[in-house]
Amino acid sequence: MYTILILLFIILIVGGLVWAYFNYLGVKGEKLKLINQGICPECKKQTIEVVNQKGGGCSGTSFVEFKCSNCDYSDSFNLGGGSCSRR
Repeated sequence: MYTILILLFIILIVGGLVWAYFNYLGVKGEKLKLINQGICPECKKQTIEVVNQKGGGCSGTSFVEFKCSNCDYSDSFNLGGGSCSRR
């Protein structure tokens, strides 16, 4: 009896963690859509700018940091993948 309750508890915890992760990715994606349009996700003004950008080479992603000059919102994203071609 207790093993069934423990199993259900573990399933509930894992399900909650998976839901929270997908929710986080959805919110982060919505922010990135606004930033790609030049709009700050916090103050909704077109004051967002790239502060720092680092490339990851052929096999890595680009790390890009954005900051709003109006409300000091800042966030960072790992964008894209490598685009080197082999011959």
